[in-house]
Amino acid sequence: MTPERPRGGDASQTPIEPDDGSRLVESSPPQKPGQGTLYAALDLGTNSCRMLIAQPKGSQFLVVDSFSKTVQLGIGLEASGRLSRASMGRTVQALRICQKKIERHGVKRMRLVATEACRRARNARDFIRQVKREAGLSLEIITPEEEARLAVISCAPLVNERTEQLLVVDIGGGSTELVWIDLSGVVPENRPRAIMSLHSGFDAQPIGGARVVDWISVPLGVATLRDQFGDVDDDAARFALMSWFFEEQLSSFSPYNAQHPREGFQIIGTSGTVTTVAASYLGLRRYDRTKVDGLQMTSDQIDFVIRDYLTLGPEGRRTDPRIGRDRHALIMSGAAILQALMRIWPTDRLSVADRGLREGLLYAQMTADGVLTEGPFT
Repeated sequence: MTPERPRGGDASQTPIEPDDGSRLVESSPPQKPGQGTLYAALDLGTNSCRMLIAQPKGSQFLVVDSFSKTVQLGIGLEASGRLSRASMGRTVQALRICQKKIERHGVKRMRLVATEACRRARNARDFIRQVKREAGLSLEIITPEEEARLAVISCAPLVNERTEQLLVVDIGGGSTELVWIDLSGVVPENRPRAIMSLHSGFDAQPIGGARVVDWISVPLGVATLRDQFGDVDDDAARFALMSWFFEEQLSSFSPYNAQHPREGFQIIGTSGTVTTVAASYLGLRRYDRTKVDGLQMTSDQIDFVIRDYLTLGPEGRRTDPRIGRDRHALIMSGAAILQALMRIWPTDRLSVADRGLREGLLYAQMTADGVLTEGPFT
């Protein structure tokens, strides 16, 4: 598989820190949205369907409803190149629930997007039409660059003011996005907000702003990497092969071979893999976002958790409450990606982000509408 490269110029009432293109699914209302307006953001990935409904609150937003379900839309895609009838049926059922939530809350401002599975499937257009017909929702398939950009801006509140070089990693079901950002020219106190400005594009930043050194979309996520090595029986050997194979895909990513000082370097990881590893390290038998989001983990702590997963074996992971039934089959492919990343770059710490595409979609919509106030992230 060849990584995607940039082309041409180019839920509780919890405050959250902050085919075809980027048009809004619904047309703009005749008047500017206000602070009371509700926004919806839906992320349909290779494995999961997730949605947030939120209201602007200061420089951030307040989640008023949410939805998350494992739909396995991409199951069988690697072999056939098509979305299966069964996976499309499961997904449409989940999307009907989302539509009812949107209708119940009277949401008018929304962005509903699909990612890698729909980018790759030969019958994606047929599926999009089926969703419109049976669930009443208009999905758009976004590009790898936009997916990467949205993941980056969702992580803005976790950027340390001391960070000069930033790597944001989004491990999805079908692809993994990496974005390297140079913040050395930004005044330290402005660095988190400089990340937010990237919603307008990676190449349109002012002098003295955040500078995207490089980005890459590797067509390997937790589901697709697992499928690549499904015929390897030995658990430890399969893990080692997955980690090696993922690292091989990064050879064209320019920061891969660059020398960067350990001081002032930060990696932020956003994905179910990263939050599951964090929850396992904390020993959480019931997931608690407030304990996971923003957690700093060392390389040794991450390795300890991964070694524990390998010791447990497939059956032990299946019954481990820290991992959960929806993730046990995917956790080792995600852990292989995570271990490869921590092995390559000059840091012994990872910032854990329980946030991603949905939060980025909300921030981008609200920023474009001017309903977020200027102020520090908290």
